[in-house]
Amino acid sequence: MPGAHTRGGNAMGRTRQGLLAGAARAFAERGLRGSTMQSVAAAAGVAKATLYNHFRTKDEVARVLLGAELDRLTALAAGLPREEALAALSDELGVHPVLRRLAADEPEVLTSLLAVGTDRWAELTGRLAGALRVDADSADLAGRWLLGVVLQPGRSTTRHRLAARLVTALVDAPGSGEREGPGEDQPVGTGPGVTGGQVTVGVEPGGQAVDRGVTGHDHGLHDPRPDA
Repeated sequence: MPGAHTRGGNAMGRTRQGLLAGAARAFAERGLRGSTMQSVAAAAGVAKATLYNHFRTKDEVARVLLGAELDRLTALAAGLPREEALAALSDELGVHPVLRRLAADEPEVLTSLLAVGTDRWAELTGRLAGALRVDADSADLAGRWLLGVVLQPGRSTTRHRLAARLVTALVDAPGSGEREGPGEDQPVGTGPGVTGGQVTVGVEPGGQAVDRGVTGHDHGLHDPRPDA
């Protein structure tokens, strides 16, 4: 019965979403190291057995949560004009409750999360290029700025100002038909916040610095919360 199969699949999807939302709350409250499968299940309002029906370990929960968050942020950026997309992404990363918890209590875990390999970085910037409709170098530049936001969020007004400057240096993806950034009489590499072809962007102090070492573990994050 196709209808029954579809309803069952939808119910399972909703259950997983609820479990991931619970994991996000647990990770934001306790950090990744301080959370357990029991605390994730409690935050999701389900029995631990229900959580184990969907995920075998806490690391698996974190990986799936990270993938879901990347999907959400990609969709968010793809639905906005470029400057607004960069500002929105910086706000999401700047106030992300799990990221802020890690920065405060588990900076080495946050560093490990951000220290991706070459292939993974290429995958992430490829997604960013598609969402922003820019070329590969522009996506790499935007990605590195967003990493800086994770480490030092600064103020929302500062992030938005820097996003406006950064967008002037981004180059449209071939065939995108976009004209955000430099106009026809303003070549790439000039304009506000750009000196000698270099984008002069930074983050105003005020976020939580991370200055500890890198661990070899693979960790995740999530739970979008609005900027207060």
